[in-house]
Amino acid sequence: MKRALILLALAACGDNDGSTEPCDRTTVRDGAMCAHLSDYGLFDDIATQAPAAGVIPYALNTPLFSDYTTKQRFFAVPDGEAMTWADPDAFAVPIGTIVVKTFSYLADRRAPTGDKRLLETRLLVKQDTGWTGASYVYGDRTDDAELAIAGGTLDASWIHDDGAERTNLYVIPNKNQCKNCHADHDDTTDLLGPKARHINRDGQLEDLVARGVLTGAPDPSLWPKVPDAYDTQSGSLDQRARAWLEINCAHCHNPRGAARTSGLYLDLAQTVPVEFGVCKPPVAAGRGSGGRLFSIVPGRPDDSIMVFRLESTEADVKMPELGRNLVDAEGAALIREWITAMPGACQ
Repeated sequence: MKRALILLALAACGDNDGSTEPCDRTTVRDGAMCAHLSDYGLFDDIATQAPAAGVIPYALNTPLFSDYTTKQRFFAVPDGEAMTWADPDAFAVPIGTIVVKTFSYLADRRAPTGDKRLLETRLLVKQDTGWTGASYVYGDRTDDAELAIAGGTLDASWIHDDGAERTNLYVIPNKNQCKNCHADHDDTTDLLGPKARHINRDGQLEDLVARGVLTGAPDPSLWPKVPDAYDTQSGSLDQRARAWLEINCAHCHNPRGAARTSGLYLDLAQTVPVEFGVCKPPVAAGRGSGGRLFSIVPGRPDDSIMVFRLESTEADVKMPELGRNLVDAEGAALIREWITAMPGACQ
């Protein structure tokens, strides 16, 4: 294991701000991030990720691919306060809200309730000045995790879906990299997954409303819902492919996002085919195009830049360019199937 990089990352952190003042869920709304995950009191048992009272677990219809890690997600909204419904953007949340995501590798992906290795827990805290993110790394511990401002890497291995052993050099982002994905509109850091259309499943929205944690929701008949990209019963092939692109790509590829100059917009609001890549030439040629002429060529996935980039692991070719070292084989297969089924041709 590349222990040196992790130890360096942790050593760069020290404690939260060099002081001995207590740090907890209430102090971080306008101060530095705490030194240890346990400081926030988010879990009754960190090792099992059992949430404390008032910390609400949630799941997404289609999760972002992160090198085959398993993720657990939670909201922690300050007592007596609530999030406000918003659509299509993220819920408006009060100062002091913490959004939690823990990354793990299952020992064997064929046993989803079996042993797993905790890697890191990422927090986004709504402070007086906006969202602040931080990663907490477990190392060899399971009872607590330490603030890792400088990021780092971890050697990981697991048994994959096919029974074969897989490995990955898992990357922990540094503090400044949070905004690379979460600044999804106009360089303003915001939430990505916790949006009504992504968490409308298994009664989650109803539960948030019933708890008083979410206010301003319209009639349930008006609640949007994005299908599970991998569940063929949840939507058409087109709907499921667009859902996958929205959650994996649209945080950059939208009219106000980091990739807006590409003119390739992969959020669900785009309904004109050329805007989400059909017969769209790249803005700039290069290795990222692989000599191909269009983002999507109907009926021809091997001639489509989108598939070429999704199936690459080269740093200057792959998309998404952050958050993955491995190819999402299932996601790439879905996009291949979608393009293969498209009618028409590029002129």
